[in-house]
Amino acid sequence: MKTMEIKRALEKELQHDHWTTSFDRDRETFRIEDDRVDKGITVRLGNVKQAFENDPEEALASTVSKIKEGMRLLIERVDLTGKEKQIFPVLRTPDFAEDQNLVKDEHTAETSVFYAVDEGESYSLIDENMLASSGKTAQEVREAAMFNIRSLSTDMKQDTVAGNHFYFLRAGDGYEASRILNDQLLESMKDMAKGELAVAVPHHDVLIFADIRNEAGYDVLAQITFQFFSEGHVPLTALPFLYENDELEPIFILAQKKPKSTKKDG
Repeated sequence: MKTMEIKRALEKELQHDHWTTSFDRDRETFRIEDDRVDKGITVRLGNVKQAFENDPEEALASTVSKIKEGMRLLIERVDLTGKEKQIFPVLRTPDFAEDQNLVKDEHTAETSVFYAVDEGESYSLIDENMLASSGKTAQEVREAAMFNIRSLSTDMKQDTVAGNHFYFLRAGDGYEASRILNDQLLESMKDMAKGELAVAVPHHDVLIFADIRNEAGYDVLAQITFQFFSEGHVPLTALPFLYENDELEPIFILAQKKPKSTKKDG
């Protein structure tokens, strides 16, 4: 299914008096904005193209449902009071929603941390207005989010390729990538690894650990990370990280060679 066909199908389903749509042909992004709040949602059509090719009806229904729920949350007033156990961190690229006054923290050169209130079917990202109306501080939100992320399941599936061990966390709760912020999880994986520990968050619905025991492992990790990155609804980074000395350092992987780490900005 071509990108323009997906665009037209979405436009047909997303008719609303207060919504306007636009399409960036070069980036293959489809954007919906609500004129009541001057905010909107951007969908990377390249990331849903495969789903539309596999099952057009299901992909359209799923994408439209997520967009409508997201648009609803844009105009709904969210009170954080009493919802402390529903606050979680979410990863996005550093340039995500720069104009929306969202509560944000630096993470790596490739990712930033935002904070969300879980609403069951979706979540609302926390902005400065929510803090003010709820009488909470950014630090209180931060502490609640980090406590809650440690309470989530860390069950993973394991695969072994060319003597290297790979672990995939896909819980289906929307906070898989966020678990990279769980220091206890990172340390436990580091202790278990026999080789070097690498971590990848190609999109927000998966967290990948790799116990790299030989040089072939880096090539496999690069291929896996790029594949997940190209398929994710909310892509983050195709660069994996080495976890050393309590720090994450993005690595560029050259075929058949062990990569050299690149220091984080700042």
